[in-house]
Amino acid sequence: MRIDILTLFPNFFTGFLKESILKRAIDGKYVEINVIDFREFSPLKNGQVDDTPYGGGAGMVLRCEPIFLCLDKIKTPDAYVVLLTPEGQTFKESMASSFLELKHLILICGHYEGFDERIKTLVDAEVSLGDFILTGGEIPAMAVVDAIVRLIPGVINEESLKDESFNNNLLDYPNYTKPSVYRGLKVPEVLLSGNHAKIREYRLKEQIKKTKELRPDLLKEEE
Repeated sequence: MRIDILTLFPNFFTGFLKESILKRAIDGKYVEINVIDFREFSPLKNGQVDDTPYGGGAGMVLRCEPIFLCLDKIKTPDAYVVLLTPEGQTFKESMASSFLELKHLILICGHYEGFDERIKTLVDAEVSLGDFILTGGEIPAMAVVDAIVRLIPGVINEESLKDESFNNNLLDYPNYTKPSVYRGLKVPEVLLSGNHAKIREYRLKEQIKKTKELRPDLLKEEE
C-alpha cells in the first residue's frame, strides 16, 4: 500500500514515521509513505500557496493551483484522494478498515482559513476527526495513517486486533497485569482462574457494561 501525504509542513511527520509500529511497517515494506510539500508546486515565484478570499472575509484561503499540479504529478490510476477537513465524514474504525483495500491513498492536509472550493473536485472523500477545529490537517493525517497501517496484515499480531475497542461496536474490556494485588486493589478473580470460557464471558459482559456507560451511541448504531 502506498500513502502520499500532501502538506505545507513536512517536518511534522519526521518523528511520527520513525518510531514504533509505523517505522517497523515501513522498514518491513508493508507500506510506503511519502510526505510531499505541495508548496513546491506553487506556480508563483515566491512559492505562495494562499491568498485572500474573493468576496472578502477573515483569513487566507489555500489556492487551488498547487494541489492540482501536485496531483497531476503523483496521482496513479489506483489513487483514492481524501481531503482532511472539519466538514468531512467522521473517521471511524470501519473507515480505516475500508481503506485497507486501497493500493494508493492520497491525504491532503489543509491550513489557513480553508480550501479553494475547486480543490474538492479532485477528491473522492472528505474526512474529519470530529467536531472541532485544528490549525491544520497534519494531526488528522497522522491519526488516519496510524489507524490504517496497524490494520495491515503482518504489522500487528492478528490476535491483538481481534479484541480491540470498536470490534462489534463495543469498547475494549478492562485489562490487568502483575501484581495481582496493589495497594489493596485486586485483579478480578475470574482472570486468575484459568477458566477461559468464564474469562471470555466476563470480558464480554464488561465490554457491554463499559460501552453502555461511556459510549451508548455505539450500541444504538448496532441496532
